[in-house]
Amino acid sequence: MPAPEPPPDLTGLGLADIARLAAEKKLPPVDKWNPSHCGDSDMRIARDGIWFYQGSPIGRPAMVRLFSTVLRREPDGRHVLVTPVEKLDIAVEDAPFLAVELKSEGQGRDRSLAFRLNTGDLVVAGPERPLRIEERDDGPHPYLHVRGGLEARIARPVYYELAELALSEGADPPGLWSDGAFFPLEAA
Repeated sequence: MPAPEPPPDLTGLGLADIARLAAEKKLPPVDKWNPSHCGDSDMRIARDGIWFYQGSPIGRPAMVRLFSTVLRREPDGRHVLVTPVEKLDIAVEDAPFLAVELKSEGQGRDRSLAFRLNTGDLVVAGPERPLRIEERDDGPHPYLHVRGGLEARIARPVYYELAELALSEGADPPGLWSDGAFFPLEAA
């Protein structure tokens, strides 16, 4: 199955186009596949979103996109690559995806926030794909739900864009609306 080509960036797309592209992307039904566990993939997704195989970075973006379509999070929290015939563990240092670009349309309750991931996937934040902030000793760590328990860590520059938007709107607590849901930009 060939991996779909991602759009180059979000700047030339309206939110309706982004939502349509996100909805059109057909992913394999990994949630329906339950093969016996087969071992370890010898793959790792680093905190910065780089995928590795046997310690070397995977240099082909199309290959990373393809692997990302068969990624699943198990109920015990493990990440696996799954096909109809095998299931292989994959090490994930933080989150398997990285949100690298933001597109915002509207204001206040009418705002929608769309994100492009490092894999080219497009995700519109909303009730089914919430934003959350995890506070750690080294500061806030923002995340976006992608699908099936999989999350994207929001890259620092994108988080700063979100913070700037939230501060300009003056909500208390600081936060943003997207697709009818309010997301505070502070840890719960």
